[in-house]
Amino acid sequence: MTRLTSCRSILSLGFGFKFFGYLNSDTLEAYPTMRRLLLTFLSVSALFLVAEVHSAEGPSVELLQNSKRLVFLGDSITAAGKYVANFEAWMVARGISPRPHVIDMGLPSETVSGLSEDGHAGGKFPRPVLSERLDRVLKLSKPDLVIACYGINCGIYQPFDESRFVKYQQGIASLKESVEKTGAKFIIVTPPFYDDQTSPRSFSYNKVLDRYSDWLLSKRSEGWMVVDLHGPMTKEIERRRKTDPKYTFQPDGVHPNDDGYWFIASEVIRAFGDEKSAQAADPQTMIKNLGKNTELLTLVQSRVTLIRDSYVATAGHKRPGMPTGLPIDEAETKSGEISRKIETLLKP
Repeated sequence: MTRLTSCRSILSLGFGFKFFGYLNSDTLEAYPTMRRLLLTFLSVSALFLVAEVHSAEGPSVELLQNSKRLVFLGDSITAAGKYVANFEAWMVARGISPRPHVIDMGLPSETVSGLSEDGHAGGKFPRPVLSERLDRVLKLSKPDLVIACYGINCGIYQPFDESRFVKYQQGIASLKESVEKTGAKFIIVTPPFYDDQTSPRSFSYNKVLDRYSDWLLSKRSEGWMVVDLHGPMTKEIERRRKTDPKYTFQPDGVHPNDDGYWFIASEVIRAFGDEKSAQAADPQTMIKNLGKNTELLTLVQSRVTLIRDSYVATAGHKRPGMPTGLPIDEAETKSGEISRKIETLLKP
């Protein structure tokens, strides 16, 4: 859509300049109103073109190279650490250097909307809200780049409601503002697919998430870096079910299996410009295609889990049942040991 609109702006500019060429200076002097209208037309077209080119910009490998610390924020899908580890394994196997220290600070059940359904978790606790811990998270992790994915919990699994939607919009905007105030760059990922087939309701919750995703994608025109996960994930499930009607990425409707986690990671990898790696069938194949030992994935996953448990616990939260984690100094020391094993694997 952005490319098409940009082409229209280019054509408009071309038409304007061509029309301008038909008019000599005497004509323009004789008709000042025409002159003003034409100059206004050209100025507005140029502004639209600049805005559209800006909105087409996405994340790049250089953004990773220029970031010392990359923080992932999200709910249980991010907290599981699997797509985070898949993405970091890609950075390692791809040989991105320097590459950022990855810190997964996802928290299960969390929303940015501040909403929680009645009886959540059997009535044991309401959903935690990111705003309660965000300042502590940012001060502790000191990110240069934040990649966040929220939304699947934010509609609280109910039919679309405008007031809930506004809460989500406000939460995302506040998150972006808080991150950018620290000087860090911000990337938002659209909500994942919700599988109405494996966890049916009286309405399509995935269509609710369509609305949330569409709003995020519309923010590209304002220069937001938005990775579209929701649309491609929905289409991929539809494609696979043409040959396997029971195929799913999410057996419980929400939480991905290994295929689902790889799909999430592959869409983020694709956004950073590596189409070939994103097309791999799984992370092991991606690593093999990049000529590296697949054992590095296990090591990276261990490092992600170690750092996650430490940083999430140290920052503090209101979600019961989470691991305590090591003190950060200890966790970073052990992380360094894992990193040295990874570097040994990378040697030719």
